[in-house]
Amino acid sequence: MKRFSNMTKFPRPEDSLRAMVERAPKAEALAASWIVRIRPLAMRLYALRRRIATIAVFVVAASLLVHVMFGANGMVVYRQKRAGYEALQKQIEKVQQENSRYTQQIHGLQSDEKAIEKEAREQLGYAKQGEYVYVAPAPVKAAPPANHSAKK
Repeated sequence: MKRFSNMTKFPRPEDSLRAMVERAPKAEALAASWIVRIRPLAMRLYALRRRIATIAVFVVAASLLVHVMFGANGMVVYRQKRAGYEALQKQIEKVQQENSRYTQQIHGLQSDEKAIEKEAREQLGYAKQGEYVYVAPAPVKAAPPANHSAKK
C-alpha cells in the first residue's frame, strides 16, 4: 500500500458541492455590496445617457475630421500630391514643346539647304569664298586681388 501513497486523490463531487455551499453567503454579501456601490453610478449614467451619446458622437466626428484632413491620404497630402501632379504636367508640356522644336529642326536640316548652310556657318565656322569669319576673343577672367591680409 505504500507505493500508492504518492498518487493524488480526485475530490469527490460531494466535497466540491459542500465547499460551494459554504462560500455562497460570502459571495452573496460581496455581490450585494457591489450592487449598493454601483447602483447610484448606474442611475446617474442612465440619466445622462443622451448627453453621453451626444459627446461620443462628437468625439467620433472630430476624430474622423482629423483623420480626413491629416491622415495618410488626407486633404493635406492630397493637395501636395495634386500640386506635384500639376508641376509634372507642366514639365511634360515643356518637354513635348522642346521635342517638337527639335523634330522641326531635324526635319529642316534633312530637307532645307538654307538650314544646313546656317548650321555649317554657326557651328563649324565655314564661310563662302570671299567672306571672312570673325571670332570674338574669350572674356578674360579678372585677376584676384593682391591683398592677402585676410588669410591667416
